[in-house]
Amino acid sequence: MNLPVFLAKRIYKGPAISKQVSRPAVIISMIGIAIGLAVMIISVAVVTGFKNEVRGKLTGFASHLTVTDVNALSGYETSPVVFDAQLADLLNSHGQVTHMQRFSQKAGMIKTDDSFQGVVIKGIGPDYQTDFFQQHLMEGEFPQFSDTASTNQVVVSEAIANKLHLKVGDRIDTYFMDENVRARKLLVAGVYETNFAAFDDVYVFSDIYMVNRLNHCETDEATGIELTISDFSELESTTFDLGALLNDYTDRRGTQYCAVNVEQQYPSVFSWLEVLDVNIWVILVLMIGIAGFTMIAGLLIIIIERTQMIGVLKSLGANNTTVRHLFLWLSVFLIGRGMLWGNVIGLAFYFVQKYTGLFTLDPSTYYMDRVPVSLSFPIWLLLNIGTLIVSVLMLLGPSYLITRIHPANSMRYE
Repeated sequence: MNLPVFLAKRIYKGPAISKQVSRPAVIISMIGIAIGLAVMIISVAVVTGFKNEVRGKLTGFASHLTVTDVNALSGYETSPVVFDAQLADLLNSHGQVTHMQRFSQKAGMIKTDDSFQGVVIKGIGPDYQTDFFQQHLMEGEFPQFSDTASTNQVVVSEAIANKLHLKVGDRIDTYFMDENVRARKLLVAGVYETNFAAFDDVYVFSDIYMVNRLNHCETDEATGIELTISDFSELESTTFDLGALLNDYTDRRGTQYCAVNVEQQYPSVFSWLEVLDVNIWVILVLMIGIAGFTMIAGLLIIIIERTQMIGVLKSLGANNTTVRHLFLWLSVFLIGRGMLWGNVIGLAFYFVQKYTGLFTLDPSTYYMDRVPVSLSFPIWLLLNIGTLIVSVLMLLGPSYLITRIHPANSMRYE
């Protein structure tokens, strides 16, 4: 067995590590490592979970990309686009596109006996993926909306339902204005809640057939087409590629098309999420620094307390490198114990929060009602390996103190 490793294990497991002076220093060093790693695991899990949750809600509402009329950026109602086989083939020609779904929008108003609320009714058809809304459904059901007949049903948000005192099964009067005021009586089939006020306060869902009739559109027309791609990290390049494909494309109405992604539609939200990445790096640097410096202090105390042992080893023929490796391996064992407790604390928080939602949030501020967590195995492994490597590297400098200890002087050291 390697001599430095053998001696380090004997010191680590033996009573020498529990000496009166070094024991408190060792305990403090391991506590510093444990707290630092636990805070890093918790911080990364919370920020990653928060980003995934917010991004998931945005893409649940707006998908990854939207193909629509160029005037779509200026308001809720735009010129319709024609979604025919030619356009479908053009979009499908890009390898990133995995799903396409039509939608139509119309601004209107819901009126009850004692109140009213301006809304945007979003018409969807059987091709629309409703998994996101099924997950956030609070009451009732999310119907399978038709594109060939009106169901006269609507799904409203809990925010709108609370403002207008609506519940599942109520019939509501809706009004839409263009040349004339048109009214529709709809049945509340379900109530959803995402805690994303920008959407919950505005959007209600019904069938695309009714909304197309309100917009005077043909059955193959829609306000836009939402696209889902296979790799979100390729969002920007995919948007550019689709924009180039659509640049020379026109339909029978002569509509000019454009492709806009969710980051371009909601830049303030994604800019906010990017700031969280900076916060994470600051936390990681601070925690690794604190853990490393507490370990440096512990190592220096251990070296000073083991001065006589160092002198004996050198007098027996051990060189400075061998003795330095001994104390570095001892530090690795101590760091490992601290990391073990750090993982226990950090992962315990992760699993408790993931499965119980113990820690809650104000949904009006944070878009969710509990602290989200998400931690992948590669990230967890990288945190552990990074902590170990950085901590050991920080100890290389202090370990050179051993080279200044001379056998003759150390024999008389007390």
